Amino acid sequence: MNKAIVIGAGFGGIASALRLRAKGYSVQIIDKCERLGGRAQVFEREGYKFDAGPTVITAPFLFNELFELFDKSREDYVEFKAVNPWYQFYFADGTRFNYGGSIENTLNEIAKFNPEDQKGYLDLVKKSQEIFDVGFTQLSDKPFHSVWSMLRQIPALLKLRSDRTVWQLVSRHISNEKLRQAFSVQPLLVGGNPFNTTSIYNLIHFLERKWGIHFAMGGTGALVDALGKLMTEVGIEIKLGTEVRQLVVEGKQITKAVLADNSEVEADIFISNADPLHLYRNMLSSRSSNLLAKLKTKRAKLSMGLFVLYFGTTKKYADVEHHTIWLGKRYKALLRDIFQGDSLPDDFSLYVHRPTATDPSFAPDGHDSFYVLAPVPNLKANIDWRAEGPVLMKRIIDALERTILPDLKKHIVHEFYMNPEDFQREYLSEAGAGFSIAPLFSQSAWFRFHNRGEGPSNLYVSGAGTHPGAGLPGVISSAKVVDRLVPSPIRQVETTQPREVEVGV
Repeated sequence: MNKAIVIGAGFGGIASALRLRAKGYSVQIIDKCERLGGRAQVFEREGYKFDAGPTVITAPFLFNELFELFDKSREDYVEFKAVNPWYQFYFADGTRFNYGGSIENTLNEIAKFNPEDQKGYLDLVKKSQEIFDVGFTQLSDKPFHSVWSMLRQIPALLKLRSDRTVWQLVSRHISNEKLRQAFSVQPLLVGGNPFNTTSIYNLIHFLERKWGIHFAMGGTGALVDALGKLMTEVGIEIKLGTEVRQLVVEGKQITKAVLADNSEVEADIFISNADPLHLYRNMLSSRSSNLLAKLKTKRAKLSMGLFVLYFGTTKKYADVEHHTIWLGKRYKALLRDIFQGDSLPDDFSLYVHRPTATDPSFAPDGHDSFYVLAPVPNLKANIDWRAEGPVLMKRIIDALERTILPDLKKHIVHEFYMNPEDFQREYLSEAGAGFSIAPLFSQSAWFRFHNRGEGPSNLYVSGAGTHPGAGLPGVISSAKVVDRLVPSPIRQVETTQPREVEVGV
């Protein structure tokens, strides 16, 4: 039986491991974290539980497929519960907009801001569906490692006006400024600025509309545990707390991975779920990747960084929804400072996750658990996080107490945070970027890092930095692309007499 090694146990790596196991490979998955899930770690503090990574589940069928590969049912492992509203938007003037549920629900909410935008919203949904039918249904699980695959899609991309940004598309249909903000934030969920992210990513809007927003009972960590149980049942070897430092190339193929303790593991197929920038800069020697990988690595534009604050409260805030998008006074200017600035802005916008609204197990009885995410500049900016981290945490707590969490300081417990330096150290994320490279048109499809590795012939890549992109649907779909590309194990993997041995440094 041919052996495959998966480097990185994020969702893209887990999905790749399961798909290759179903294909017939002997599979080992290796990750430097002590727990499966990549960024989907779990923190616990005296009865409070906090999901560290993704908290929103869309396209649940993608997870169902992973269990169905082995004739099993996801429902027997973990429960998904629909959330409504999907998000509540809280604006700086105190007004609120509930987004989610039926079209009629959304139209009724729109009418509170501008009834004339109701027709525009229907047109926006129709346009988003057209983009979804191409960008997701037709292309999200198809390889884009050949330039011809990109050229074949140019007519469709031109027809969809992919040259427009998400903000431009939304603004063509919606006139109210607050509603424009609400319907353009989706790119931020995958690391993009709505003002320069291609409108192809507006497919997220219809993705939410088609399947809704779900929450895994027990948290995203429970979903990771369910997938981990499945991997164990089907014979996948799991090795945690172990970093892959180098990939050894002989001739045109990787022959083995060198671990942090200098031990080595051999395989026929290697799938990297690491940040592609880390893969090509640190794990492979410069001579082992091709010119295209070198160009992409050199010119890569990164997503923003993330500051994530976790805390419990000794009371319940029952009027706070499961998902709140807390928007500050600035929108475009704030995003410019986050993506292009060299210092930490004085203001912020926030994503507030209150899982106890749906699952009381996240906190002791009568208490709440919170996860508050603020987009911030990545480590390319000149920010001293040892000094700025505590200050930003205090400013966020002050702002929440003034608005949606009154008397927060009286009830807050076990507060702590992660900043971009933590993302770089814990997850080997280049410059602490929250979502690898940004979802620009110039970094999408063929222009993104390829799922067929750009160098050794037996290297494949899954995860946020490769096609189709970040977010749970994106990284799970990247494993479907890898599955299409990896040959069946009944076919002998090409071998070449070694001409030279190269070790990444």
